[in-house]
Amino acid sequence: MSEFSMTIGGQQVTTKATFDVINPATGEVVAQCPNASTEDLDAAVAAAKAAFPAWSAKSDAERKEVCAALAAKLGGEAENIAQTLTKEQGKPLGGLGSRFELGGAQAWAGHTASLELPVKVLQDDDQAHIELHRKPIGVVGSITPWNWPVMIAIWHIVPALRAGNTVVIKPSPYTPLSTLQAVQAMNDILPPGVLNVVTSDDKLANIGAAMASHPDISKIVFTGSCGTGEKIMQTAANTMKRLTLEMGGNDAGIVLPDCDPKEIAEGLFWGAFINSGQTCACMKRLYVHDSIHDAVCEELANFAKNIPIGNGLDEGSVLGPVNNQMQFDKVSRLVADAAKIGKVWLGGEPGEGLFFPITIISDLPADAPLIVEEQFGPALPVIRYTDLEEAIAAANNSDNGLGGSVWSKDKAKAKEIALRLECGTAWINSHGGIQPNAPFGGVKKSSLGVEFGEEGLLENTNIQVVFS
Repeated sequence: MSEFSMTIGGQQVTTKATFDVINPATGEVVAQCPNASTEDLDAAVAAAKAAFPAWSAKSDAERKEVCAALAAKLGGEAENIAQTLTKEQGKPLGGLGSRFELGGAQAWAGHTASLELPVKVLQDDDQAHIELHRKPIGVVGSITPWNWPVMIAIWHIVPALRAGNTVVIKPSPYTPLSTLQAVQAMNDILPPGVLNVVTSDDKLANIGAAMASHPDISKIVFTGSCGTGEKIMQTAANTMKRLTLEMGGNDAGIVLPDCDPKEIAEGLFWGAFINSGQTCACMKRLYVHDSIHDAVCEELANFAKNIPIGNGLDEGSVLGPVNNQMQFDKVSRLVADAAKIGKVWLGGEPGEGLFFPITIISDLPADAPLIVEEQFGPALPVIRYTDLEEAIAAANNSDNGLGGSVWSKDKAKAKEIALRLECGTAWINSHGGIQPNAPFGGVKKSSLGVEFGEEGLLENTNIQVVFS
């Protein structure tokens, strides 16, 4: 069993207390992970605070060069980290799995390194010279989830560093190992204390809550559930922290009657089931016009039947298990309730261990839990509609507003409908694709702030205006 340690102040740190990290495909223990105390967190924050003056004083060009080197380092360590990621998260090595995730991490790091933080001249005349400067905030606390742990860690870490901040990251207790490896690798390049990682199962100490209330952490960036995000926001209020919160989504897709069901089946499948549906921006509800409803369900089920599901270390697997028992139980509950009242086109019954089959269910009432709640797993409700206005209203009838999509041969019409969706990102004839140059965030309870691109980078800065 491999040894894993935290990185604090550039040093590898172990703890007497540990917790088991489980392979969801086999139920076996992958490794024992350090279980941090609040004293360990304090040490990590102190190291980041001590490193901040020198790191923030580096020139913009210097930080850009270091961040580019971080991207290259991630590329060199990709296969090693991907192997660990598959063991702890369950996703396959190939396809849209762990290697894909590490490639995305490198791409996001590289693009973020290339971004500029120029001084903006607001006025330059006989009356005044006014400049807007972007300055680093301080110590950034990062809290990441278990679905895309390495890529989301990079989404948090690299923009913070690029802007001149230092970082303390806490990964999910379900998938801490790949983040420990990535942070250790990046510390080969970074000055001590600039990037630190603490791991915890939140039983010995609630490290996430301690980060949200810590007086020396100036910003929290969080990706995870709406409930946890709300608690972070409440706790952070006492210290007036800056916040970037990317939380849950219950994304809707709307299929117009001019679509060819066979042509769109593959796109619909990946929009809903990438990472076994364990993605915030997955399509979680699909509204299909009555005239092609049954045909879409049939073609989607036919495509899904040929997708191999298995242990992620098997190169033939395309999808893996649900990551953890709590999430598996939630998916099982929602599907069981839906199967009693709807039509099951595929799946519907839990598999062995944490494997849950791809499930497609239609003919559910609008208030069915599988439609109303974010299932975050390999189950998709398909909802029949006849009136487009009613479908748009139903798609928008959610507390969440992360993403949405419209499917049609008429792209101009689809765009008109997409602009009426209450969501941060809308796709036409696809769902869930993201890029490092396009800001990503949601509306309503799905997000506070954005990530990616120039807009995401600027969220890691404070504004200072200078009159001269």
